[in-house]
Amino acid sequence: MIPRFGGPALLVLLSGCAAMSSPAKSGTFGDDVEFLRKHVRDLLVLRAPDGAAQAAVAPSMQGRVMTSTADGPGGSSYGWINYDLIASGRTEPHINCYGGEDRFWMGPEGGQFSIFFRKGVPFDFEHWFTPPCIDTEPFGLVTKADDRARFRRRVRLTNYSGFAFDVEIEREVRLLSREDLWKHVGTAPVAGVKAVGFESENRIANRGDVPWTKETGLLSIWILGMFKPSPATTVVIPFVPGPESRLGPVVNDAYFGKVPPDRLVVREGVLFFSGDGKHRSKIGIPPRRARPVAGSYDAAHRVLTLVQFNPPTGPADYVNSMWEFQKDPFAGDVVNSYNDGPVTPGGKQLGPFYELETSSPGAALKPGEAIVHLHRTIHLEGPEEALDPVARATLGVGLQEIKTALRR
Repeated sequence: MIPRFGGPALLVLLSGCAAMSSPAKSGTFGDDVEFLRKHVRDLLVLRAPDGAAQAAVAPSMQGRVMTSTADGPGGSSYGWINYDLIASGRTEPHINCYGGEDRFWMGPEGGQFSIFFRKGVPFDFEHWFTPPCIDTEPFGLVTKADDRARFRRRVRLTNYSGFAFDVEIEREVRLLSREDLWKHVGTAPVAGVKAVGFESENRIANRGDVPWTKETGLLSIWILGMFKPSPATTVVIPFVPGPESRLGPVVNDAYFGKVPPDRLVVREGVLFFSGDGKHRSKIGIPPRRARPVAGSYDAAHRVLTLVQFNPPTGPADYVNSMWEFQKDPFAGDVVNSYNDGPVTPGGKQLGPFYELETSSPGAALKPGEAIVHLHRTIHLEGPEEALDPVARATLGVGLQEIKTALRR
């Protein structure tokens, strides 16, 4: 997620999350791997047996999946990469937006239990710092195979209220086999569709001597995917329909101010949100509304993207990341989407990119206990007549409805 602030403070951040003004790329996976190998140490490339589905993973960047492809080195590269920042080799003080379509973070970002603000400081950009362990520091590579890699890291984090968490982080990134990919899609394989899927299994454990409770604050696992936008990209998020009196609001669209109606359309059981990278906005789906899937469709490149995660089996508390002293620090969202855009009309922006994000519940853990959050990403590229039944089966709507939902 991108910090909730604007004006001069955000312009300072833009030096660390600069737009892609480096030399033009052809957009292939092979080009991105070549670039990353020049600038990122120990880059791993996971491969399917047939060599078509691949994913580039960076241990030095917390084991994040930088990008993936469904068609080998010459295929499309789906992740957004901040070429300028990576090539510069510099480290920014507040955050380093390297990119990547599956990166590990932890929450909460704001509030009295924040791990991004020190105790007693104001909730403003000057005092906001991404913990280095989820920003610039590496995760240790534990094991590696052709299609997977496992990472581990021990850290201590102190929240705004002064409570110290001793945390063991474990993360495994797995490239899905073709059989498993279509099993998770829930349909038979579709002829003419190129496909790649991977998942990250993320685990945090309490390695301290005292329990983590709501009174001391909780941590959550937060996975964010950054993708390339297009003028024809629409984010699609199914949700549980029903009255607000029973389920609460459908969507939180107040992160950066109200989202304009031509950029967010809510219908019965599904919403549509622009992923064009031209207007800075963010939405969130609360626990009682969330379904374990979200997605997007890029009609310009005929790419259907699905994100799946493992929801809890019962009621759960989700940490609140608003930059304020919170009345309810456990009223956070489960699924989020961010669309990048200029901070001011005609001004600079962070990307452009758009994000699909999922979070675990807050981890109320006794010493030795752990929580696991699974986040899965699938890209399907092909003709619309082949992708349409997949969109209907997974997101509940066809491509024509997706393409026409927003007034562009």
